[in-house]
Amino acid sequence: MKICNQCGKCCKHYADGGLSATAREIDWWEVHRPDIFSFVRNGEIWISPITGKQLVSCPWLQKLPNQHKYVCRIYHDRPEDCRHYPVEIEQMVRDECEMLEARDLDNPKQAQRRLDAIMSDSRPPVTR
Repeated sequence: MKICNQCGKCCKHYADGGLSATAREIDWWEVHRPDIFSFVRNGEIWISPITGKQLVSCPWLQKLPNQHKYVCRIYHDRPEDCRHYPVEIEQMVRDECEMLEARDLDNPKQAQRRLDAIMSDSRPPVTR
């Protein structure tokens, strides 16, 4: 398994209503990050503050100039859903995650153990 190359596929795939934030995160944003909170409506995230409709892309995903890389402009304050991704190898396959290598598909259980180790500082332990 490769390290993340910042392709942005995960952010693109889940930004249009596929993400959620905890009430604690939303409350914190309201106080400390009103710029993020402005994209929250009725507990749903990435809602246009102008139209009130779900955005089709994450407002915080920024493509780096002249590169095929993306950065998250709210990386340290992003929702737990974003922090925890990816969770399972099957999810990475479905999302065409570029961290996967051919050998990961040959032995998904071993790949899952590697993924869990890589993500151990970003999400709670996965129980199987």
